[in-house]
Amino acid sequence: MSDTGTILARAVSDGEDRLLRAEEPLAGLQLRCGGDMPGTIAVPELLELVRKARRYGFRLARAVSAQDGSESITAWVEVEPLDEGNGCEIRLRNWQTSPLAPDDVDAAEGRRMLIERHLAELTAQLDASQRVLAVECQPGELQALAAAMHAGVGKPWTDFVTLDSNVQRHALHWRLLDGAKVSIDGSPRIWRAALIPQMPPGFEPVGFELLLVSDEPPPVIVSQGGASEEATTRSSLVGKDLAPVLRQPIARIIANAETIRTRLAGPLPDAYAEYAGEIANAGKFLLELLDDLADLEVVESDTFSVSPDQIDLAEVARQAGGILGVRAREKQIVIDAPQAGECLPAVAEFRRALQILLNLVGNAIRYSPDRSHIWIRLERDADRVRVIVADQGPGLSEQEQGRVFEKFERLGRSGDGGSGLGLFISRRLARAMGGELSVESTPGQGARFILELPADTAAQD
Repeated sequence: MSDTGTILARAVSDGEDRLLRAEEPLAGLQLRCGGDMPGTIAVPELLELVRKARRYGFRLARAVSAQDGSESITAWVEVEPLDEGNGCEIRLRNWQTSPLAPDDVDAAEGRRMLIERHLAELTAQLDASQRVLAVECQPGELQALAAAMHAGVGKPWTDFVTLDSNVQRHALHWRLLDGAKVSIDGSPRIWRAALIPQMPPGFEPVGFELLLVSDEPPPVIVSQGGASEEATTRSSLVGKDLAPVLRQPIARIIANAETIRTRLAGPLPDAYAEYAGEIANAGKFLLELLDDLADLEVVESDTFSVSPDQIDLAEVARQAGGILGVRAREKQIVIDAPQAGECLPAVAEFRRALQILLNLVGNAIRYSPDRSHIWIRLERDADRVRVIVADQGPGLSEQEQGRVFEKFERLGRSGDGGSGLGLFISRRLARAMGGELSVESTPGQGARFILELPADTAAQD
């Protein structure tokens, strides 16, 4: 290693890659990045360089980047192993700093809401007056609340919970309710409400997404039943036993990884932010797989049944498009959903019909190219109604169309987060409601997935 040039600072590490002593500005950077003196090297890229030099016995030199919370730092560092693997000598020959760009407020808020969605145990769609339109709930202690909301569609969500006394003294504007603490009958935990407005720039909200999140882990329920209860629950291992226990810790892993990836917890090199993103994506896959396996148990159970009702399938389609609108906008995809005045009376279970359409629209977003369109169209015959979800994706061959509804079938795709269960479950749900789910496609010309259900002939009359 050449000794020519100015050495700004020197440091020494030991055989365990701990920084034993260092001159400024290296010493200050070590402390500002959360390290100690002596202590393990706290700058990730510097730690990696020292480890390689010590492990392979080579003298290494390269530019190292770091962030200390207020500045971005680039330094040229030379690392030379000491004799017998006892550590390294570190030499700093260049040091440049620049102020960190202020984080975009909208982007930071978007990241916060993304984390809240992963932690939420109940999600509801509200209209502009905060009245309940639809509810989705994880298995657990909020199921009674979800059932009450289902039965009370059209009422304000605040009718179903107890607001913190400090909130009740104010007008119930959505900005005051966002982040408010609430108590829920039947739950010992304290919950927090998050309200995500859906509004065009410069206008008032046209609706909201309500998330109920608790910072406390769910209670562990120990079964006291005998052999008969064990026999009953054995056939629903995932849905009743594993899903409630695993969902919360997996959601926490996703939320923490997203916090690291988006640098909400502090500065981080790009490489480590990418690692955190991979962890978050793996967690999302596990969570989706857990949900799919729980649904699979339900639809394959001998006791599975649906509760058909008179519903407006056009409204279900609009809600599916609205719920997945954020995901579509991330890929600059336009969802062309039925207009507000369109109506398609059907006989089906609202929740199951929404589940099917969320799967179809979600798949269309996943496999469609950026800046494309997805169309949700309505059709009706004398006694049947249809919702068609059409995309501009790669399409399916005739052979693939015959396999796409099979269990765990992913048509050779990998790394897209799908479990291969969504379409299998959706077809089972459609058939349980007296309907059908089919596909029409040509390679290179997108796909048309068709949900067909019994028409509500009484409403049409």
